[in-house]
This record gives sequence, C-alpha cells and structure tokens, in this order.
Amino acid sequence: MKTNTGQTDTILNRGVEEIIEKDHLIELLSSGKKLRVKFGIDPTAPDIHLGHTVPLRKLRQFQEAGHQIVLIIGDFTGMIGDPSGRSEERKPLTEKDIKTNLKRYLEQAGKVLDIKKVEVHYNSEWHKKNGLAAMLEMARAVSFQQVIKRADFQKRIDAGQDITLIETLYPLLQGYDSVKVKADIEVGGTDQKFNLLMGRRVQRHFKQPEQDIITVPLIEGTDGVKKMSKSYGNYIGVTENPNDMFGKIMSIPDPLINKYFELLTDIDAPKGNPYRSKMLLAETIVGMYHSPAIAKKAKENWIKTFSKKETPEDAKELKVKKEINLLNLLLASGVESKSEARRLIQQKAIKIDDVTKENTEETLKLKGGEILKVGKHRFFKIK
Repeated sequence: MKTNTGQTDTILNRGVEEIIEKDHLIELLSSGKKLRVKFGIDPTAPDIHLGHTVPLRKLRQFQEAGHQIVLIIGDFTGMIGDPSGRSEERKPLTEKDIKTNLKRYLEQAGKVLDIKKVEVHYNSEWHKKNGLAAMLEMARAVSFQQVIKRADFQKRIDAGQDITLIETLYPLLQGYDSVKVKADIEVGGTDQKFNLLMGRRVQRHFKQPEQDIITVPLIEGTDGVKKMSKSYGNYIGVTENPNDMFGKIMSIPDPLINKYFELLTDIDAPKGNPYRSKMLLAETIVGMYHSPAIAKKAKENWIKTFSKKETPEDAKELKVKKEINLLNLLLASGVESKSEARRLIQQKAIKIDDVTKENTEETLKLKGGEILKVGKHRFFKIK
C-alpha cells in the first residue's frame, strides 16, 4: 500500500510546522507498510472548534492514503492534566467529565475523520494495570532535568509557583502510550512537541523503533492575535449555527485568510479581493460542517444582513419580561455569564433597535418587537 506522490506531498507539506525525521518518514510512506498514526487527546471540553480540526485534518490525509489512525483517549492522563502551555496546575477531570466530553468529541471529530475506521484506545487500559514496578521502569527513560527544563515549567519556577510531581509524570505517561500502540508516527500541535518527543525517548528505552513526528501550527482565533480558544472568546465551533459560523469567518483579519485556507480547507486561497476570498472561505467551511445548501443560505443571509443592513429573517424570538435589567436580558439571550455580558457592553457590542447600550446597570422597559443585536452576528426579536 504505497502512498502516492500527491498524497505524500500533501501529508508532508500542507499545514505542517515541523517534521522530525522527515527522510525516514518519506521512506515509510513509500515502503508500502500500513502505518500506525497516533493522536492523543485529553477530553477537556465537550465541544471542538476549528483550531482542534487542524491536527484532525492531517490525520484524515493519512487515513485517505490508507493508513491506520490510532486515537488515544487520555482518560487516565486527563485526571492529571496536561501542563503544556499552562502557567498553573491544570484542574484534573473527573470520570464523569471525561465520558460526557468524549461522546461529544467523537461525534464532532466524525465530521473530519471516518470514525468507524479509527482504532480507539483509552490509556487507562494499561496505566490502571501498571503497578509501581512498571512506573519505575518508565521513569528510567528520562532524567528529572530533562523534564523540568521544559519552558512551561521554567516559567512557573521563575514565578515562584509550585509544580506538582504528578505533573512531571504527564509527558512520560503520554510517551508510554506510543509504546503500547506501537506508533510509527505521532501528530500534534506545536505546543505538544515536548510530549511528542517523549514518545520517541520512551520507545527507545523499551527497544522499539522511534516514531516520526509531525507538528501542525496553532491557529489564531477571530481576533487574529491569540490562539483559538473558547476561554478567549475567539473560537469558531464546528457545531455552531451556520449563520454565526459564516459571520465569524467573515470577521477574521485579512492576514489570516491564507492560513485559514491552508489549515482548514483543501483549497488554496484565491488571489485578489480579500472580501471575496473570505466569502469563499466562509462558504467552504460552513459547507464542510453543515452542507453546501446550508452554506449558500448562510451566504445569502450574510449579504442581506451586513451588506444591505437588514435584520435576518431567522432572528430568534426572545420572550422576556417587559421590564428587565440589561444584564439579565443578555443572559436570557444565551450569553454565558454576567461578566461576559459586561465585557460585551464595555466593547459596545450590544444594540437594541440599532442603539448601542453602554450602561451595565440599565433597566429596560420593552414594548415587544425590538431587535436585540449581540456582537456582530446574533440577532433576537423581543417578544
């Protein structure tokens, strides 16, 4: 099962930040061997956004070339918490959290991968069975200095913050996952490089061939500055309302257009007018996660709402008391918290009948029929 030239080129070059042992990977891809491509997740949240799909799309390229995707669910390591990119200890997940999040994750990952063909393992399969002797043997694979020198830990040391011993074990446990599934390749974001390299080290210790590594870029969110994250409020969820998804993509800064095309689609960014490029980008991505017909309708809705300044036909009805505090109105519209509502008001992102609302303590006297606009893309008709 030799990977053809076009597939190899896509795997090696599209949406890739770094390949460790590239020449060896090229040999593997031309060898005819069905490769085992590992990807690990700690199901920290129930929903995934476009940033999460970047490594999933790389896995799909391997899957389309006939290779075996091996998904490691970090139910055991999730109870420790990945310290990558953290300035403090990550809150561990409960077993209930993991089960709830995992079900949603697999459903949404299935929009990118053929989940039926994915080999899925929970790393509790082996870590719960391992006793102290096995843990000690794993620990021989790496020195304490090698673990503690990672940038995440050094920042916390410099800031006088504690690092628990269990956090230092996280990359070792993740590395051992590569041993158990005999990974040929591991894919991950650039923030995971330390953990991915640990897989090579642990495999070497256990006399296995070392996995090659592909890291993919982290993608900036709609603000164009910070990496896409729900905690930053700059994310685009794969299950979002198609009109919201379309609108958020249209709001990205122009310098991100090429990157979004490369990492999130199978087509290259057209040259020329940025507005037209974003229209194509938005229609393509909404079509991928909903349908081409729904994407076309979302495009028409965008043009009508934002080019012709009309209220969208599908503005949701919002039934509230006729006398209501502005913060409570926003909570009723789906804003997650009062602090988020205050932030939106401070950013002048709240309008009623095209009048910007700036007083967080305002009590509104509504008549019914008013149009509430939350941010750039959400509209509600007061009932």
